[in-house]
Amino acid sequence: MRIDVLSLFPDMFTGPMHDSIVGKAIDRDNFEMNVTDFRQYSTNKHGNVDDYPFGGGAGMLLQPQPIFDALKAVEEKARTDGYTSNRIILTDPAGQKFDQKIAESFAKEDHLTFICGHYEGFDERIKSLVTDEVSLGDFVLTGGELPTMVMIDATARLLPGVLGNQESAPGDSFSSGLLEYPQYTRPADFRGMKVPDVLLSGNHQKIDDWREKKALRKTYLRRRDLINYDVLTAHQKELLADVKVEENPEE
Repeated sequence: MRIDVLSLFPDMFTGPMHDSIVGKAIDRDNFEMNVTDFRQYSTNKHGNVDDYPFGGGAGMLLQPQPIFDALKAVEEKARTDGYTSNRIILTDPAGQKFDQKIAESFAKEDHLTFICGHYEGFDERIKSLVTDEVSLGDFVLTGGELPTMVMIDATARLLPGVLGNQESAPGDSFSSGLLEYPQYTRPADFRGMKVPDVLLSGNHQKIDDWREKKALRKTYLRRRDLINYDVLTAHQKELLADVKVEENPEE
């Protein structure tokens, strides 16, 4: 996969995107990442990329020209390198809320380009370039760099070879539709807090049942909206019924 980012502040990506698992994945060529300062494509002699909105109003808007030209250059380079498609993501508070399913769909692409906004917003014509408008949530940040880094991290960890254990990603919270079950490591007894006996039993069927029930319980108690009864197996429905009885004994 190739990931391009159009940003006015490319140095923001230097640390977070080149440390830990994502940084190692880039070093191993699990995916390629390039950050372009689209101010370099401004045709204004002062290098301006923003201007006042027509009709008045507070703040400044990003002009279309620098972003159109920067994206054209990025796509031409990508085609030269053999990438034939490009999914273009605009970070926008009005966009679709980012979640695990979107990350999974991004991970299936071979080329992603993120456009990071700033100031009061975008000239509306910039949106004619994009395939996806995406938001992290119902709040406003000073720019699109942080949301872009979050989305890249969530997407990159799903790519082949990025995680050391390829079973890790499918078991994550939200990937299965349920929150993740509790997990423990050594020591088995830490200051009087003990690991559940079933996890030390060596009985993998009992361990799987315990984990599945714990995942259902956590999801039922904390994020009931995530439970899709239509996709639960018969065994999961039995476990969930037990959870409901245990949590609501008087019902």
